[in-house]
Amino acid sequence: MHALPSKPRILTTTVGSYPIPDWLAALPSEQALTDATRVIFDLQRQAGIDLPTDGELYRFDINHPDTNGMIEYFVRPMAGISTTIGRSITEEFSRHQPMGFRRKPAGVVTGPLGEGSLNLLADCQRAAAVAGGPFKFTLTSPYMLARTLLDHHYGNFEKLTLAIAEVLAEQVRGLPAACIQIDEANIPGNPADGPLAAAAINVVLDAVDRGTERAVHFCFGNYGGQTIQQGNWRKLAQFLNSLHTGHLVLELAHRPRSDLDALRQIDRRIALGIGVIDIKVNHVETPDEVASRIEAAEKKAGAGRVVSS
Repeated sequence: MHALPSKPRILTTTVGSYPIPDWLAALPSEQALTDATRVIFDLQRQAGIDLPTDGELYRFDINHPDTNGMIEYFVRPMAGISTTIGRSITEEFSRHQPMGFRRKPAGVVTGPLGEGSLNLLADCQRAAAVAGGPFKFTLTSPYMLARTLLDHHYGNFEKLTLAIAEVLAEQVRGLPAACIQIDEANIPGNPADGPLAAAAINVVLDAVDRGTERAVHFCFGNYGGQTIQQGNWRKLAQFLNSLHTGHLVLELAHRPRSDLDALRQIDRRIALGIGVIDIKVNHVETPDEVASRIEAAEKKAGAGRVVSS
């Protein structure tokens, strides 16, 4: 496993998913997936990215192209979850309405959750074999996964969320990546659930191997280029400070100025990753625009707080 680069002071990184190449979608195979992953790594390194991701190409789901299968990849293999979704289940989920942008659940929890056929190690090892240097491996937050499910077993959202966390915790042990990042795009719009989300995320973070960087990424959603969560970082300061993470990766490129002010409330033990590119707009940011966003964030948060962008 490669360690994080020590220079420059502010590293460049990507969040996670990458558009799937047309040739991989047309003729998918294990070899094609490996080749495409190598291409994704090389493109990022040629662009000067210090800590690239594997692109999450193996998570692609044709039924959910906008989210790149980020939910189904984790949910479908787990033991205790049925993915047979008929009319009655769809109608029950619509009455529950935990996530406004989903018409049906990702699955129905019918029994105790277990790993089933979920195998993050195999996918991380594939990436490590072609990464060509340090890289970041990502997984979806247990809180966000829980909100996509219809629970017919636990009867309690907290128990369900923590059960998912325990499954993911076992999966992150021994992953050969320099950084493990948990992605959460739902809590920014549901700050009242902060204590539960933090507890579940920490279960996973605490299982990451010593010496591996721990990161948590937050955004306000990106479904087909649309922001799907309302909220602000100020309301989440206490939640962010409770996380057992080395650094945060925050959506900030086109957020209100007040969100930058909220950075002052984040504990100094937690480093900051500042979002400087917004994929939900067609404008291509210039180097000067990127630099000015980093400078503005450091002025608000304090010198040395920003470690990635």
